Amino acid sequence: KFLKEHRRVTYTNLLTSGKLNSHLAEIQQTAQRRMEEIVAQMAKAEGVTEELKASDQMKWVQMMNNIQNAAEETVLAELIYS
Repeated sequence: KFLKEHRRVTYTNLLTSGKLNSHLAEIQQTAQRRMEEIVAQMAKAEGVTEELKASDQMKWVQMMNNIQNAAEETVLAELIYS
């Protein structure tokens, strides 16, 4: 959607050359890998562990949700909006 609305020339070029789907799949895979890396790094840095999950599940869920949201914003800025 972002590509179609904000990068129309790139979108059209990829579409007409038949490379749009492969480009989108590559970006999706890269974004997923980057999300996993960032979440793991941030969880380690903030002390979100399996022990915390066992002892205070609600706090663990809250912290993981915050980490995932921050990681998603980072990935969007790095890969999608750049």
